[in-house]
Formats: sequence, C-alpha cells, structure tokens
Amino acid sequence: MKHYWEIYKKFVSTSISEATSFRLSFFLVAIMDIIFYLTTLFSVNFIFDHVQNIGPWDKNQLLFFISFMLAIDHLHMTTISESFWRFSDHIRTGSLDFLLLRPVHAIFSVFFSRFRAATVFNGIVAWGFLIYYGNQVNLPFLSWLLLPFMVLIGMNLLLVIEIILSTAMFWIVEGAGINFLRMQIQQLSRWPDFIFSKYTRRVLTLVIPISLVGTAPVQFLLDFKNYQYLLFLILFSFILWAFLLIWWNYAIQKYESASS
Repeated sequence: MKHYWEIYKKFVSTSISEATSFRLSFFLVAIMDIIFYLTTLFSVNFIFDHVQNIGPWDKNQLLFFISFMLAIDHLHMTTISESFWRFSDHIRTGSLDFLLLRPVHAIFSVFFSRFRAATVFNGIVAWGFLIYYGNQVNLPFLSWLLLPFMVLIGMNLLLVIEIILSTAMFWIVEGAGINFLRMQIQQLSRWPDFIFSKYTRRVLTLVIPISLVGTAPVQFLLDFKNYQYLLFLILFSFILWAFLLIWWNYAIQKYESASS
C-alpha cells in the first residue's frame, strides 16, 4: 500500500502542475462545478414549492440525499473522472502498452493517474451543503461519524460499475458512446430508488445495483433500522470487484495493441 500511495502522490503532483499551468481553465472548471451544485439543489427546491413530500421523504430529507450525491460527485470528479475519458485514447493510440508495463496493477495505472486539481476546493461547497442539510434532518451523532465512510462506500460501488462498463472499450474503437452511457448511469444514481416503478427499481437494485449508491447509505444514516439495502451495497461491492478482476484480465488477453 505504501508503494501505491507514493505513486499516487506523484500522480497528484503531476496533475496539479499541469492544471495550474492554465489558470483561466483552472478557475472556470471550479466555477462550472459550483454552478452544477447550485442548479441541482435549486431544481429540487423548486419542486417542493408545489408538493409537500416525494415518496416517504420531505424536502430536507431529499435535499440531504442530493447533497450526499454531490459529495460523491465531487470526490469522483476530483480523483477519477478524467481517466475514463482518456482510457479510449490509450487503447486507440497504443499508449496503454506503457501503462500495462508499470510495476503496479493496470487498473490503478489507468483509472487513478489523473487528479482534477481544479475541483479540490469545491469540496467545501459540496460538504457544506451536506452538513447543512444533515443538521436540517437532525442526523444522530453516530450518523455524523459514519457519514464520510458512507460517502466512500457509495462511491466505491459507483466506481466499480463504471470500470466494468468502461472495459467494453477494449472492443470498441471509439469510447465516447461508453462514456456517455456511463454518465447516464450516474444520473440514475442521483435519485432515490422510490421514484422508480416497481420493476425498474428491482433492476436498478438487483441487476445493475446503481440505485444502491446513494439510497442505501442515506436510508441507513436517516434510520438505522433501514440496513438491508446497505448490506446489499456491501455484498454487491465485493461481488462486482471480484467480477471486474476476472473481466479485466480477460479483456487484457484479448487486447490487440495499436502500437504493434
């Protein structure tokens, strides 16, 4: 782990140096993400000008859920999102060969090498909203202690689903379609499961468990009696990571380098 941590620090340092070389772009990216946070929250707030509840949740509960997903989004955008867009270029140009030769696991080299420095400080905004709405729903003390961990396990499930999907790029020349599909999957995770119909909810829970990313942790944080979905989230995380390692190794074996 120390070896990987030292390498990751170099990835972060390089990304920061590159990002700060283009200062206007650096600030515009940060501003863009803050506007995204605000418009997302205001859109939900607008809906509650016309209704009292959506499903079993009131305004503050749903806004706490949205803030929770924004915290996951911030972490995701900062640490890994750019790597998905570069992955298809690595395959198409053959530069993936050099990543595969590194003395670390290829998944780490491919998906954790890009750090989005411009959005680091936006975490103050994302977590500020999360803390504010956590107070509005009167989170118990234990929930506050578990909150950072819940954000991490929610992002972990989202991440493994995205990497499994992105591995299909080994067989597709152009990866834009996969990336846009991945973004649509993200959109599904940003809404609680009860907004979907019965059968859609089952698919998004038991087949493609994307609805568990936010719904499971938030339901548990609001009421510890709602732990069933959280158990599903943890179980699916282990299963999908195991599947990913098999799926990734198979894809590597079928990979035909563009540089050869």
